[in-house]
Amino acid sequence: MIIKPKVRGFICINAHPEGCAAHVQEQIDYTRAQGEVAGGPKNVLVIGCSTGYGLASRITAAYGSGAKTLGLCFEKPPTERKTASAGYYNTAAFHAAAEKDGLYARTINGDAFSNEIKADAIAAIKEDLGKIDLVVYSLASPRRTDPNTGETYNSVLKPIGEGYTAKNLNTDTMKISDITVEPASDEEIANTVKVMGGEDWEMWMDALAEADVLAEGAKTVAYTYLGDKLTWPIYGHATIGKAKEDLDRAASAIAERLTDKNVSANVAVLKALVTQASSAIPVMPLYMSILFKVMKEKGTHEGCIEQLQRLFTECLYSNSPRIDDGNRFRVDNKELDPATQAEVEAIWPQVTEDNLMSLTDYKTYHENFLKLFGFGFDGVDYDAETSPLVSHNF
Repeated sequence: MIIKPKVRGFICINAHPEGCAAHVQEQIDYTRAQGEVAGGPKNVLVIGCSTGYGLASRITAAYGSGAKTLGLCFEKPPTERKTASAGYYNTAAFHAAAEKDGLYARTINGDAFSNEIKADAIAAIKEDLGKIDLVVYSLASPRRTDPNTGETYNSVLKPIGEGYTAKNLNTDTMKISDITVEPASDEEIANTVKVMGGEDWEMWMDALAEADVLAEGAKTVAYTYLGDKLTWPIYGHATIGKAKEDLDRAASAIAERLTDKNVSANVAVLKALVTQASSAIPVMPLYMSILFKVMKEKGTHEGCIEQLQRLFTECLYSNSPRIDDGNRFRVDNKELDPATQAEVEAIWPQVTEDNLMSLTDYKTYHENFLKLFGFGFDGVDYDAETSPLVSHNF
């Protein structure tokens, strides 16, 4: 079939296998060019390994440290008539590259929230790796089923306390208008924390510790975003923010419970980037379009792989990590540079539908969105007949 992007709202419902492979190779090439991560990990578990920051974590560990990686994802395989999800193709491409380059890689495809997948992962670690020295927690899901009660919780993207009205770019219609989001109920806040908070991260670390597959001095990290004034009402002081606060609680609880193993647990604050999750959040597409323009002009713009390279070298495996008073690694320092934020805030009220392309870098935002699904890469013939089927090597 000829595979062209099919965009529905804030999601692309198909993906290009060769484009996804090009995306993975681009990140591998970048990591190799940076050289070895001094003192980096050797046996790594990446929970949520197939897209965005999770995929970049796996590539940085494997190609920056030569680490053996066990990845977990929940991805849709292809059929003869439908493409797979982008994460499926990304994972297949990573496996093909790792095999070619003599790197151990194993992936389990299933619901990482479940007890069954936790058990499968522990069995794989015991069989192949022995002990894990880095656990990356990078799950992004709109819902979670508690494995012990069977109850399913859904998250919401809502402010807390009072409604929020702000300028918003509808990427479907390219219209800019005010959007009003009503405040979340107490139940919605609690449900969002159940889905996106730290409970499952804790359950993973408890299970790994109980199975005795954590190395002495192992590290674990989970990812968050904080932002600044423009995004605070819908991100920080909102249901997502409450869930992310729970990550801080979980990091402290994990470190406290696993002191006998000298395990360190930190939340890492990363910059705003186009991901399948962030594109769904009101305000963020317009904010990122402005941010990308300002940061590119300053020479400070980064993608997922650049962020993860800095997380590993400047925080996780540094003798003097950049850490805030909440014990969080900060890799969002370039985004939150006061001069950068001042420029973004100055541009924000000026943007209209007429000047969107000149005042912002929506072009890069849109290109990055399509690249998530394997579209827009040089060297890929998007007019050619392409089979959606790829060899199942994970």
